[in-house]
Amino acid sequence: MTTNDFSRRTFLKGAGITALGAAAAGMLTGCGQGYQVSESAVPVNERTATDLTPSWLGEPPEIAETDITETVDTEVLVVGIGTGGLIAMMSAAENGAKVLGIDRQQIIDNLREDIGAINSKRQQESIQQFPQFAIDKKEAIEDIVRYANGFINYDLVKLWADESGAMVDWLTEIVERNGNFKMWHEGSIGTENTGARDKAWATGHSPEKLTDDESIDFASELRAYAEEKGAEFRFETMFIKCEQDESGRVTGVIARSTKDDRHYIRINASKGVILSTGGYGNNIEMMEARQPWNQRLRIPTADFGAGNPTGDGIKAAVWCGAQLDPIGAAVAFNRAACKPDETADMDIPGRNFWFGEQPFLKVNLEGKRFCNESGPYDYMLHSAYMQTHHTYVDVFDANFAAQAQQMNEVGCCRLYPFDNGAPNNIPMQVVAGMIESLVQEGYMQTANTPEELAEKLNLPVDTFVETFNHYNDMARAGEDTDYFKESYRMIPLDTPPYYGVRTGASFLATLDGVLINTDMHPVREDGTPIEGLYVTGNDSGGFFCVSYPNLFTGLACGRTMTFGRRAGMLAATGQA
Repeated sequence: MTTNDFSRRTFLKGAGITALGAAAAGMLTGCGQGYQVSESAVPVNERTATDLTPSWLGEPPEIAETDITETVDTEVLVVGIGTGGLIAMMSAAENGAKVLGIDRQQIIDNLREDIGAINSKRQQESIQQFPQFAIDKKEAIEDIVRYANGFINYDLVKLWADESGAMVDWLTEIVERNGNFKMWHEGSIGTENTGARDKAWATGHSPEKLTDDESIDFASELRAYAEEKGAEFRFETMFIKCEQDESGRVTGVIARSTKDDRHYIRINASKGVILSTGGYGNNIEMMEARQPWNQRLRIPTADFGAGNPTGDGIKAAVWCGAQLDPIGAAVAFNRAACKPDETADMDIPGRNFWFGEQPFLKVNLEGKRFCNESGPYDYMLHSAYMQTHHTYVDVFDANFAAQAQQMNEVGCCRLYPFDNGAPNNIPMQVVAGMIESLVQEGYMQTANTPEELAEKLNLPVDTFVETFNHYNDMARAGEDTDYFKESYRMIPLDTPPYYGVRTGASFLATLDGVLINTDMHPVREDGTPIEGLYVTGNDSGGFFCVSYPNLFTGLACGRTMTFGRRAGMLAATGQA
């Protein structure tokens, strides 16, 4: 049985651990990496390598020379052709290197299109009309550090802030060169001067497709550019491990054809290997060890992420000597629905609930409100973790479309065009259709009274009605005296039918990985870089911790692309 054959419940039952028990054990014995030690305490100076080996890590597989049926030589090898890997290929190729990219999938899948940056040309154009979009770089850096509680490589955040704008300008020229796309700055910071707890930053950029040609998309446009510069692609090729010489320098990799288990390939990369395999969100054992709280909130089949990332790049880098981030992190959306007799901590076939991020009334399974609904995605989800079954209920009324416009959200959860005319990701009309589908499938419940809604959602009727009425009283008075939500988002729910749905987390990607320096090299525990190896995207760490600061629109994608471009350039030119 492979890691992905485990269900979450099977793993928990076999391991005999609770959600935070695993996290606490890992943090006490190995900086949150899920290390397993014997029950009797082992003094730090007496621990062996076996004592400190995470159970999910395993050993690099031994591949007999006789099983290697093909040898390929290149200069720069990119492992994982996604958001970071494709950018790295483009960059390495335009810097003159012979470039090969490999991926176990058949196509380029799940390329992200919300790109966070500071000081791009498009952003500066928006600021001319909307001065409120201006970003104080020092303040932005400090806010990102705050989100990570200091578990961060400050220099990496500065690097993103300094180079991301130029990266978007570079990308804009590429995607607009054939007239198929227009790059937009997503101009909005929400409603100003409202006493909001959390500041929003106008960092987002997205390409708008201008052609009806179905064969063209963002990924195909970037791939075409890479190929124009001489890069080559090899799909259905599974990465196995890196190879190192006696000095510890990475010289290439061993891979295998996904079509033939006996066809192993040695790929020599004279200038460097760039790992960008996409994190470990589909490796259940790694998830349980490194961030069990997100596993309890997660409704697995409602995931937005694709590509089936299983931690291959992270494990390979650790086998080479790299050290890990101390604590797990992920992008998790509060946009997953389950039925009235289900909870988020069950293995269930949930549904995507895109509207879930809108900060309407949210109550726990006792029918009580429990937090400020307005803020970063996982602040809401972490508050939900503290509730029974890590599940809560979204409640809104028939005027939800107009009220969502008043909510004035930013980033990918915005349902109306941005202030500067940039198109939003999904129109309100489409989201309304999604809501009706959830009603028809038995996930979303509707009712003409709060009493009826509580009964349909299996909530304590008296408690929910009391909560509902108290929320409306505060909304009419214009002040949230309980949890201090902004007044313009305190909207009375007084127009039936009322809607309610049980909600958990949908999962996009893990964000913790191996620690890197500003040259994109992973570093050992003594701080020395692993030469010949570069790491970017969700295989890399040092940037996020526990929470994802989604009010910096596109930050994860922007970091990945900025560092992917840098890794490609450095590997190709030998500057690091």
